Amino acid sequence: MKWKEQLLTLKPYKPGKSIDSVKREYHLSNIVKLASNENPFGSSQKVVSALQNELSSFNLYPDGYATYLRKAVASFLQVEEEQLIFGNGADNLIQIISRSFLLPGKNTVMANPSFSQYKHNAIIEGAEVREIELIDGNHDLDSMLCAIDDQTAVVWLCSPNNPTGVHIAKDKLTAFLDKVPKQTLVVIDDAYHDYVVADDFYNSIEFANKYSNLIVLRTFSKIYGIASLRVGYGVANKDLIRVLEPTREPFNVNTLGQIAAVAAIQDQAFVAECRRENREGIEKFQQFCDENQLHYYPSQANFILIDFGTSGDEVFQYMLEKGYIVRSGNALGFPTSVRVSIGTKEQNKGAIEVMKQYLVDKASVVK
Repeated sequence: MKWKEQLLTLKPYKPGKSIDSVKREYHLSNIVKLASNENPFGSSQKVVSALQNELSSFNLYPDGYATYLRKAVASFLQVEEEQLIFGNGADNLIQIISRSFLLPGKNTVMANPSFSQYKHNAIIEGAEVREIELIDGNHDLDSMLCAIDDQTAVVWLCSPNNPTGVHIAKDKLTAFLDKVPKQTLVVIDDAYHDYVVADDFYNSIEFANKYSNLIVLRTFSKIYGIASLRVGYGVANKDLIRVLEPTREPFNVNTLGQIAAVAAIQDQAFVAECRRENREGIEKFQQFCDENQLHYYPSQANFILIDFGTSGDEVFQYMLEKGYIVRSGNALGFPTSVRVSIGTKEQNKGAIEVMKQYLVDKASVVK
């Protein structure tokens, strides 16, 4: 068959282990999943109530224009409805952008390591991938600028960056955007912006209104806690959205997802509480790292990347057998680290205790 050659060696995205699979494999009754940067507090009660009231009409297609969701998001962000595009999660929007801008002969610039789907989709479209190594977990914006040329179609910025959790400061991002050629699209992946508490963080919606070559991606999967319903959106100027829209498949955001997202965005008190709990959890893990001389990046997201100075796969396996699912850094570009999603107070305490025991066991083996 006449496949695209790049597909023959490209591996599919590998999600973390599910709770049920770990229970079966290790004969455990209690599992704590801290691997996929999900909200441990679930979603707002307003979401639950809204979904309980919508238990019919499954035979009808979703609203392809996402009318009520569009109005809710536009009102919340104070943008025009025509500035929005919706997707089956932010991943879908990354696909749409890649399909619209990337092709053989074009190139795309991104940080490394960063979210894997930027590179994955670029390879599928046959574009050249230019990866710029992180500096202390952050984007090297100067080197990224140097990598841009006349054939650069898209630049990807993940801030806070996955998997390091490090954010780009407002002044540095502004200076960068001012220098990017206007024919090059800049994508700010804002998936974790709701968790940020740093004083020097930016308002990406202001950037979307200012720069005609910029689109901001956001998701309801993280702090809003409706990852299973797959709702994401992009914000940009109306002309950019108008050109992107034909690439979006019809009915790409399901009915229940639209209903849940409308309810979720109306409960900002829930969001604020999740942000507060998350910051407390981050600080507990940082304290553990400081006490044990373990390197970590100052995360502004809902996860922390911890360097154990040994095989990340080994730490992952040790914790897995104790009932804690984390993410080995081996697949994320940090082979001696693990990425841990922030959980509830009880979950964080349990995970830290297992990590402490790992260090004790490791030290006894070395002796």
